[in-house]
Amino acid sequence: MDFFTPVGLPSGLPPLVQADNLLLMGSCFATNMGNLLVDAKFHPDINPFGVLYNPLSISAALREVVAGKVYKEEDLFFFRECWHSPMHHGDFSSPLMEETLQRINARLLAAHECIHQLDCLMLTFGTSWVYEQKITGHVVANCHKQPESVFIRRRLSVQEIVSDYISLFSGLIARNPKLKVILTVSPIRHIRDGMHANQLSKATLLLAIDQLQASFPEHVSYFPAYELLLDELRDYRFYADDMVHPSPQAVRYVWEKFVQTCFSEDALEIMQESENINKALSHKPFHPESEEYKRFLGQIVLKIDRLNQKYPYLDFQNEKEICHIRLKQ
Repeated sequence: MDFFTPVGLPSGLPPLVQADNLLLMGSCFATNMGNLLVDAKFHPDINPFGVLYNPLSISAALREVVAGKVYKEEDLFFFRECWHSPMHHGDFSSPLMEETLQRINARLLAAHECIHQLDCLMLTFGTSWVYEQKITGHVVANCHKQPESVFIRRRLSVQEIVSDYISLFSGLIARNPKLKVILTVSPIRHIRDGMHANQLSKATLLLAIDQLQASFPEHVSYFPAYELLLDELRDYRFYADDMVHPSPQAVRYVWEKFVQTCFSEDALEIMQESENINKALSHKPFHPESEEYKRFLGQIVLKIDRLNQKYPYLDFQNEKEICHIRLKQ
C-alpha cells in the first residue's frame, strides 16, 4: 500500500561523472546540492555571485561571466556602512570598496575561465517576483535592505523569462555544443509574498521551464526537486524551524533522488568509495599509537592510491594528509 503519490523521475538527464565541469547557480537550494556534490568528489563552481533568486538576475550574472566583466567603483553603492553590488549576495559586501571589488572580481574571473568548458549548467529558480530600480529600471539580484520605495516590485511573465533564456542558451550552446542544462525550481517557499502569490510565482517558473525544454530538447532538462518536496514529502516535519526551507532530511531525500537520476555508474562507485574512506577516517581508535591502527591507516592510503590510479581526476589530498599526520603521531 502506498501512502504518497510518487513523483516520476525524468529519464534522459545527462549522466554526471566527477570529471565533469559543473556550474551551479540560483537559490540556496542550489548551494545545498552543490555542497553535496563536493562531498561526492565533484568539483562544481557554486554560485559565483552568491545566492540568486530570480531568473533574470541569474541570466544577467551568466552573461557577465561569459563577458568576463570586471567590476569597478561605479558598479557598487554604499549603504549602511558597506559597499554592495546590486548583482551580488551580501557575502561579497564589505566596509572597504577595494575588498568588495576584490571578492567579486576574483570569483568572476574563476567562473569566466571555465564557462565555455562546462559539461553541465545547473540553474535553480527561486521566485519570479523581482525588484526593479526605479531610477535605472534594472532588476536587482539583492536589495541589501534598501527601502522598498526605491524599487518597483513585480512578477515576471512566462514569456519574459522564456525570451531571455532562449537568447542566453542559444549563445552558450553555439559556443559549447556539448553543454547540458538542468533546470530546477527551488522548493523553498517565499511566504513574504503570501501563499497564493508564492504559488503563482512557482507556476510561472514551471511554465517557463516547460517552454525552454521544448525549445532546446537536446540540451535542457528538468529535475523535479519542487515536486518531490511538495508531493512526496508533503508534511511540515520535512521543513526547517522557519517552515519555509527544507529540513536537512528533506534535502538529503531530494539529493538521493538526484543521484539516482543523474549519476553514472562510475560516479556512484566513486561516491560510495569516498563515503567508505571518510567513515573509516571518522573511526576513533582506542589506541591511535598502535601498529594495528597504523596498518589500518596504511590500508586507507592504499585504497586512495588505487582510486586515483583508476580515476586520476579525483582529489583525495585532504584525506591523505589526515592519514599521514596520524601515521606520524
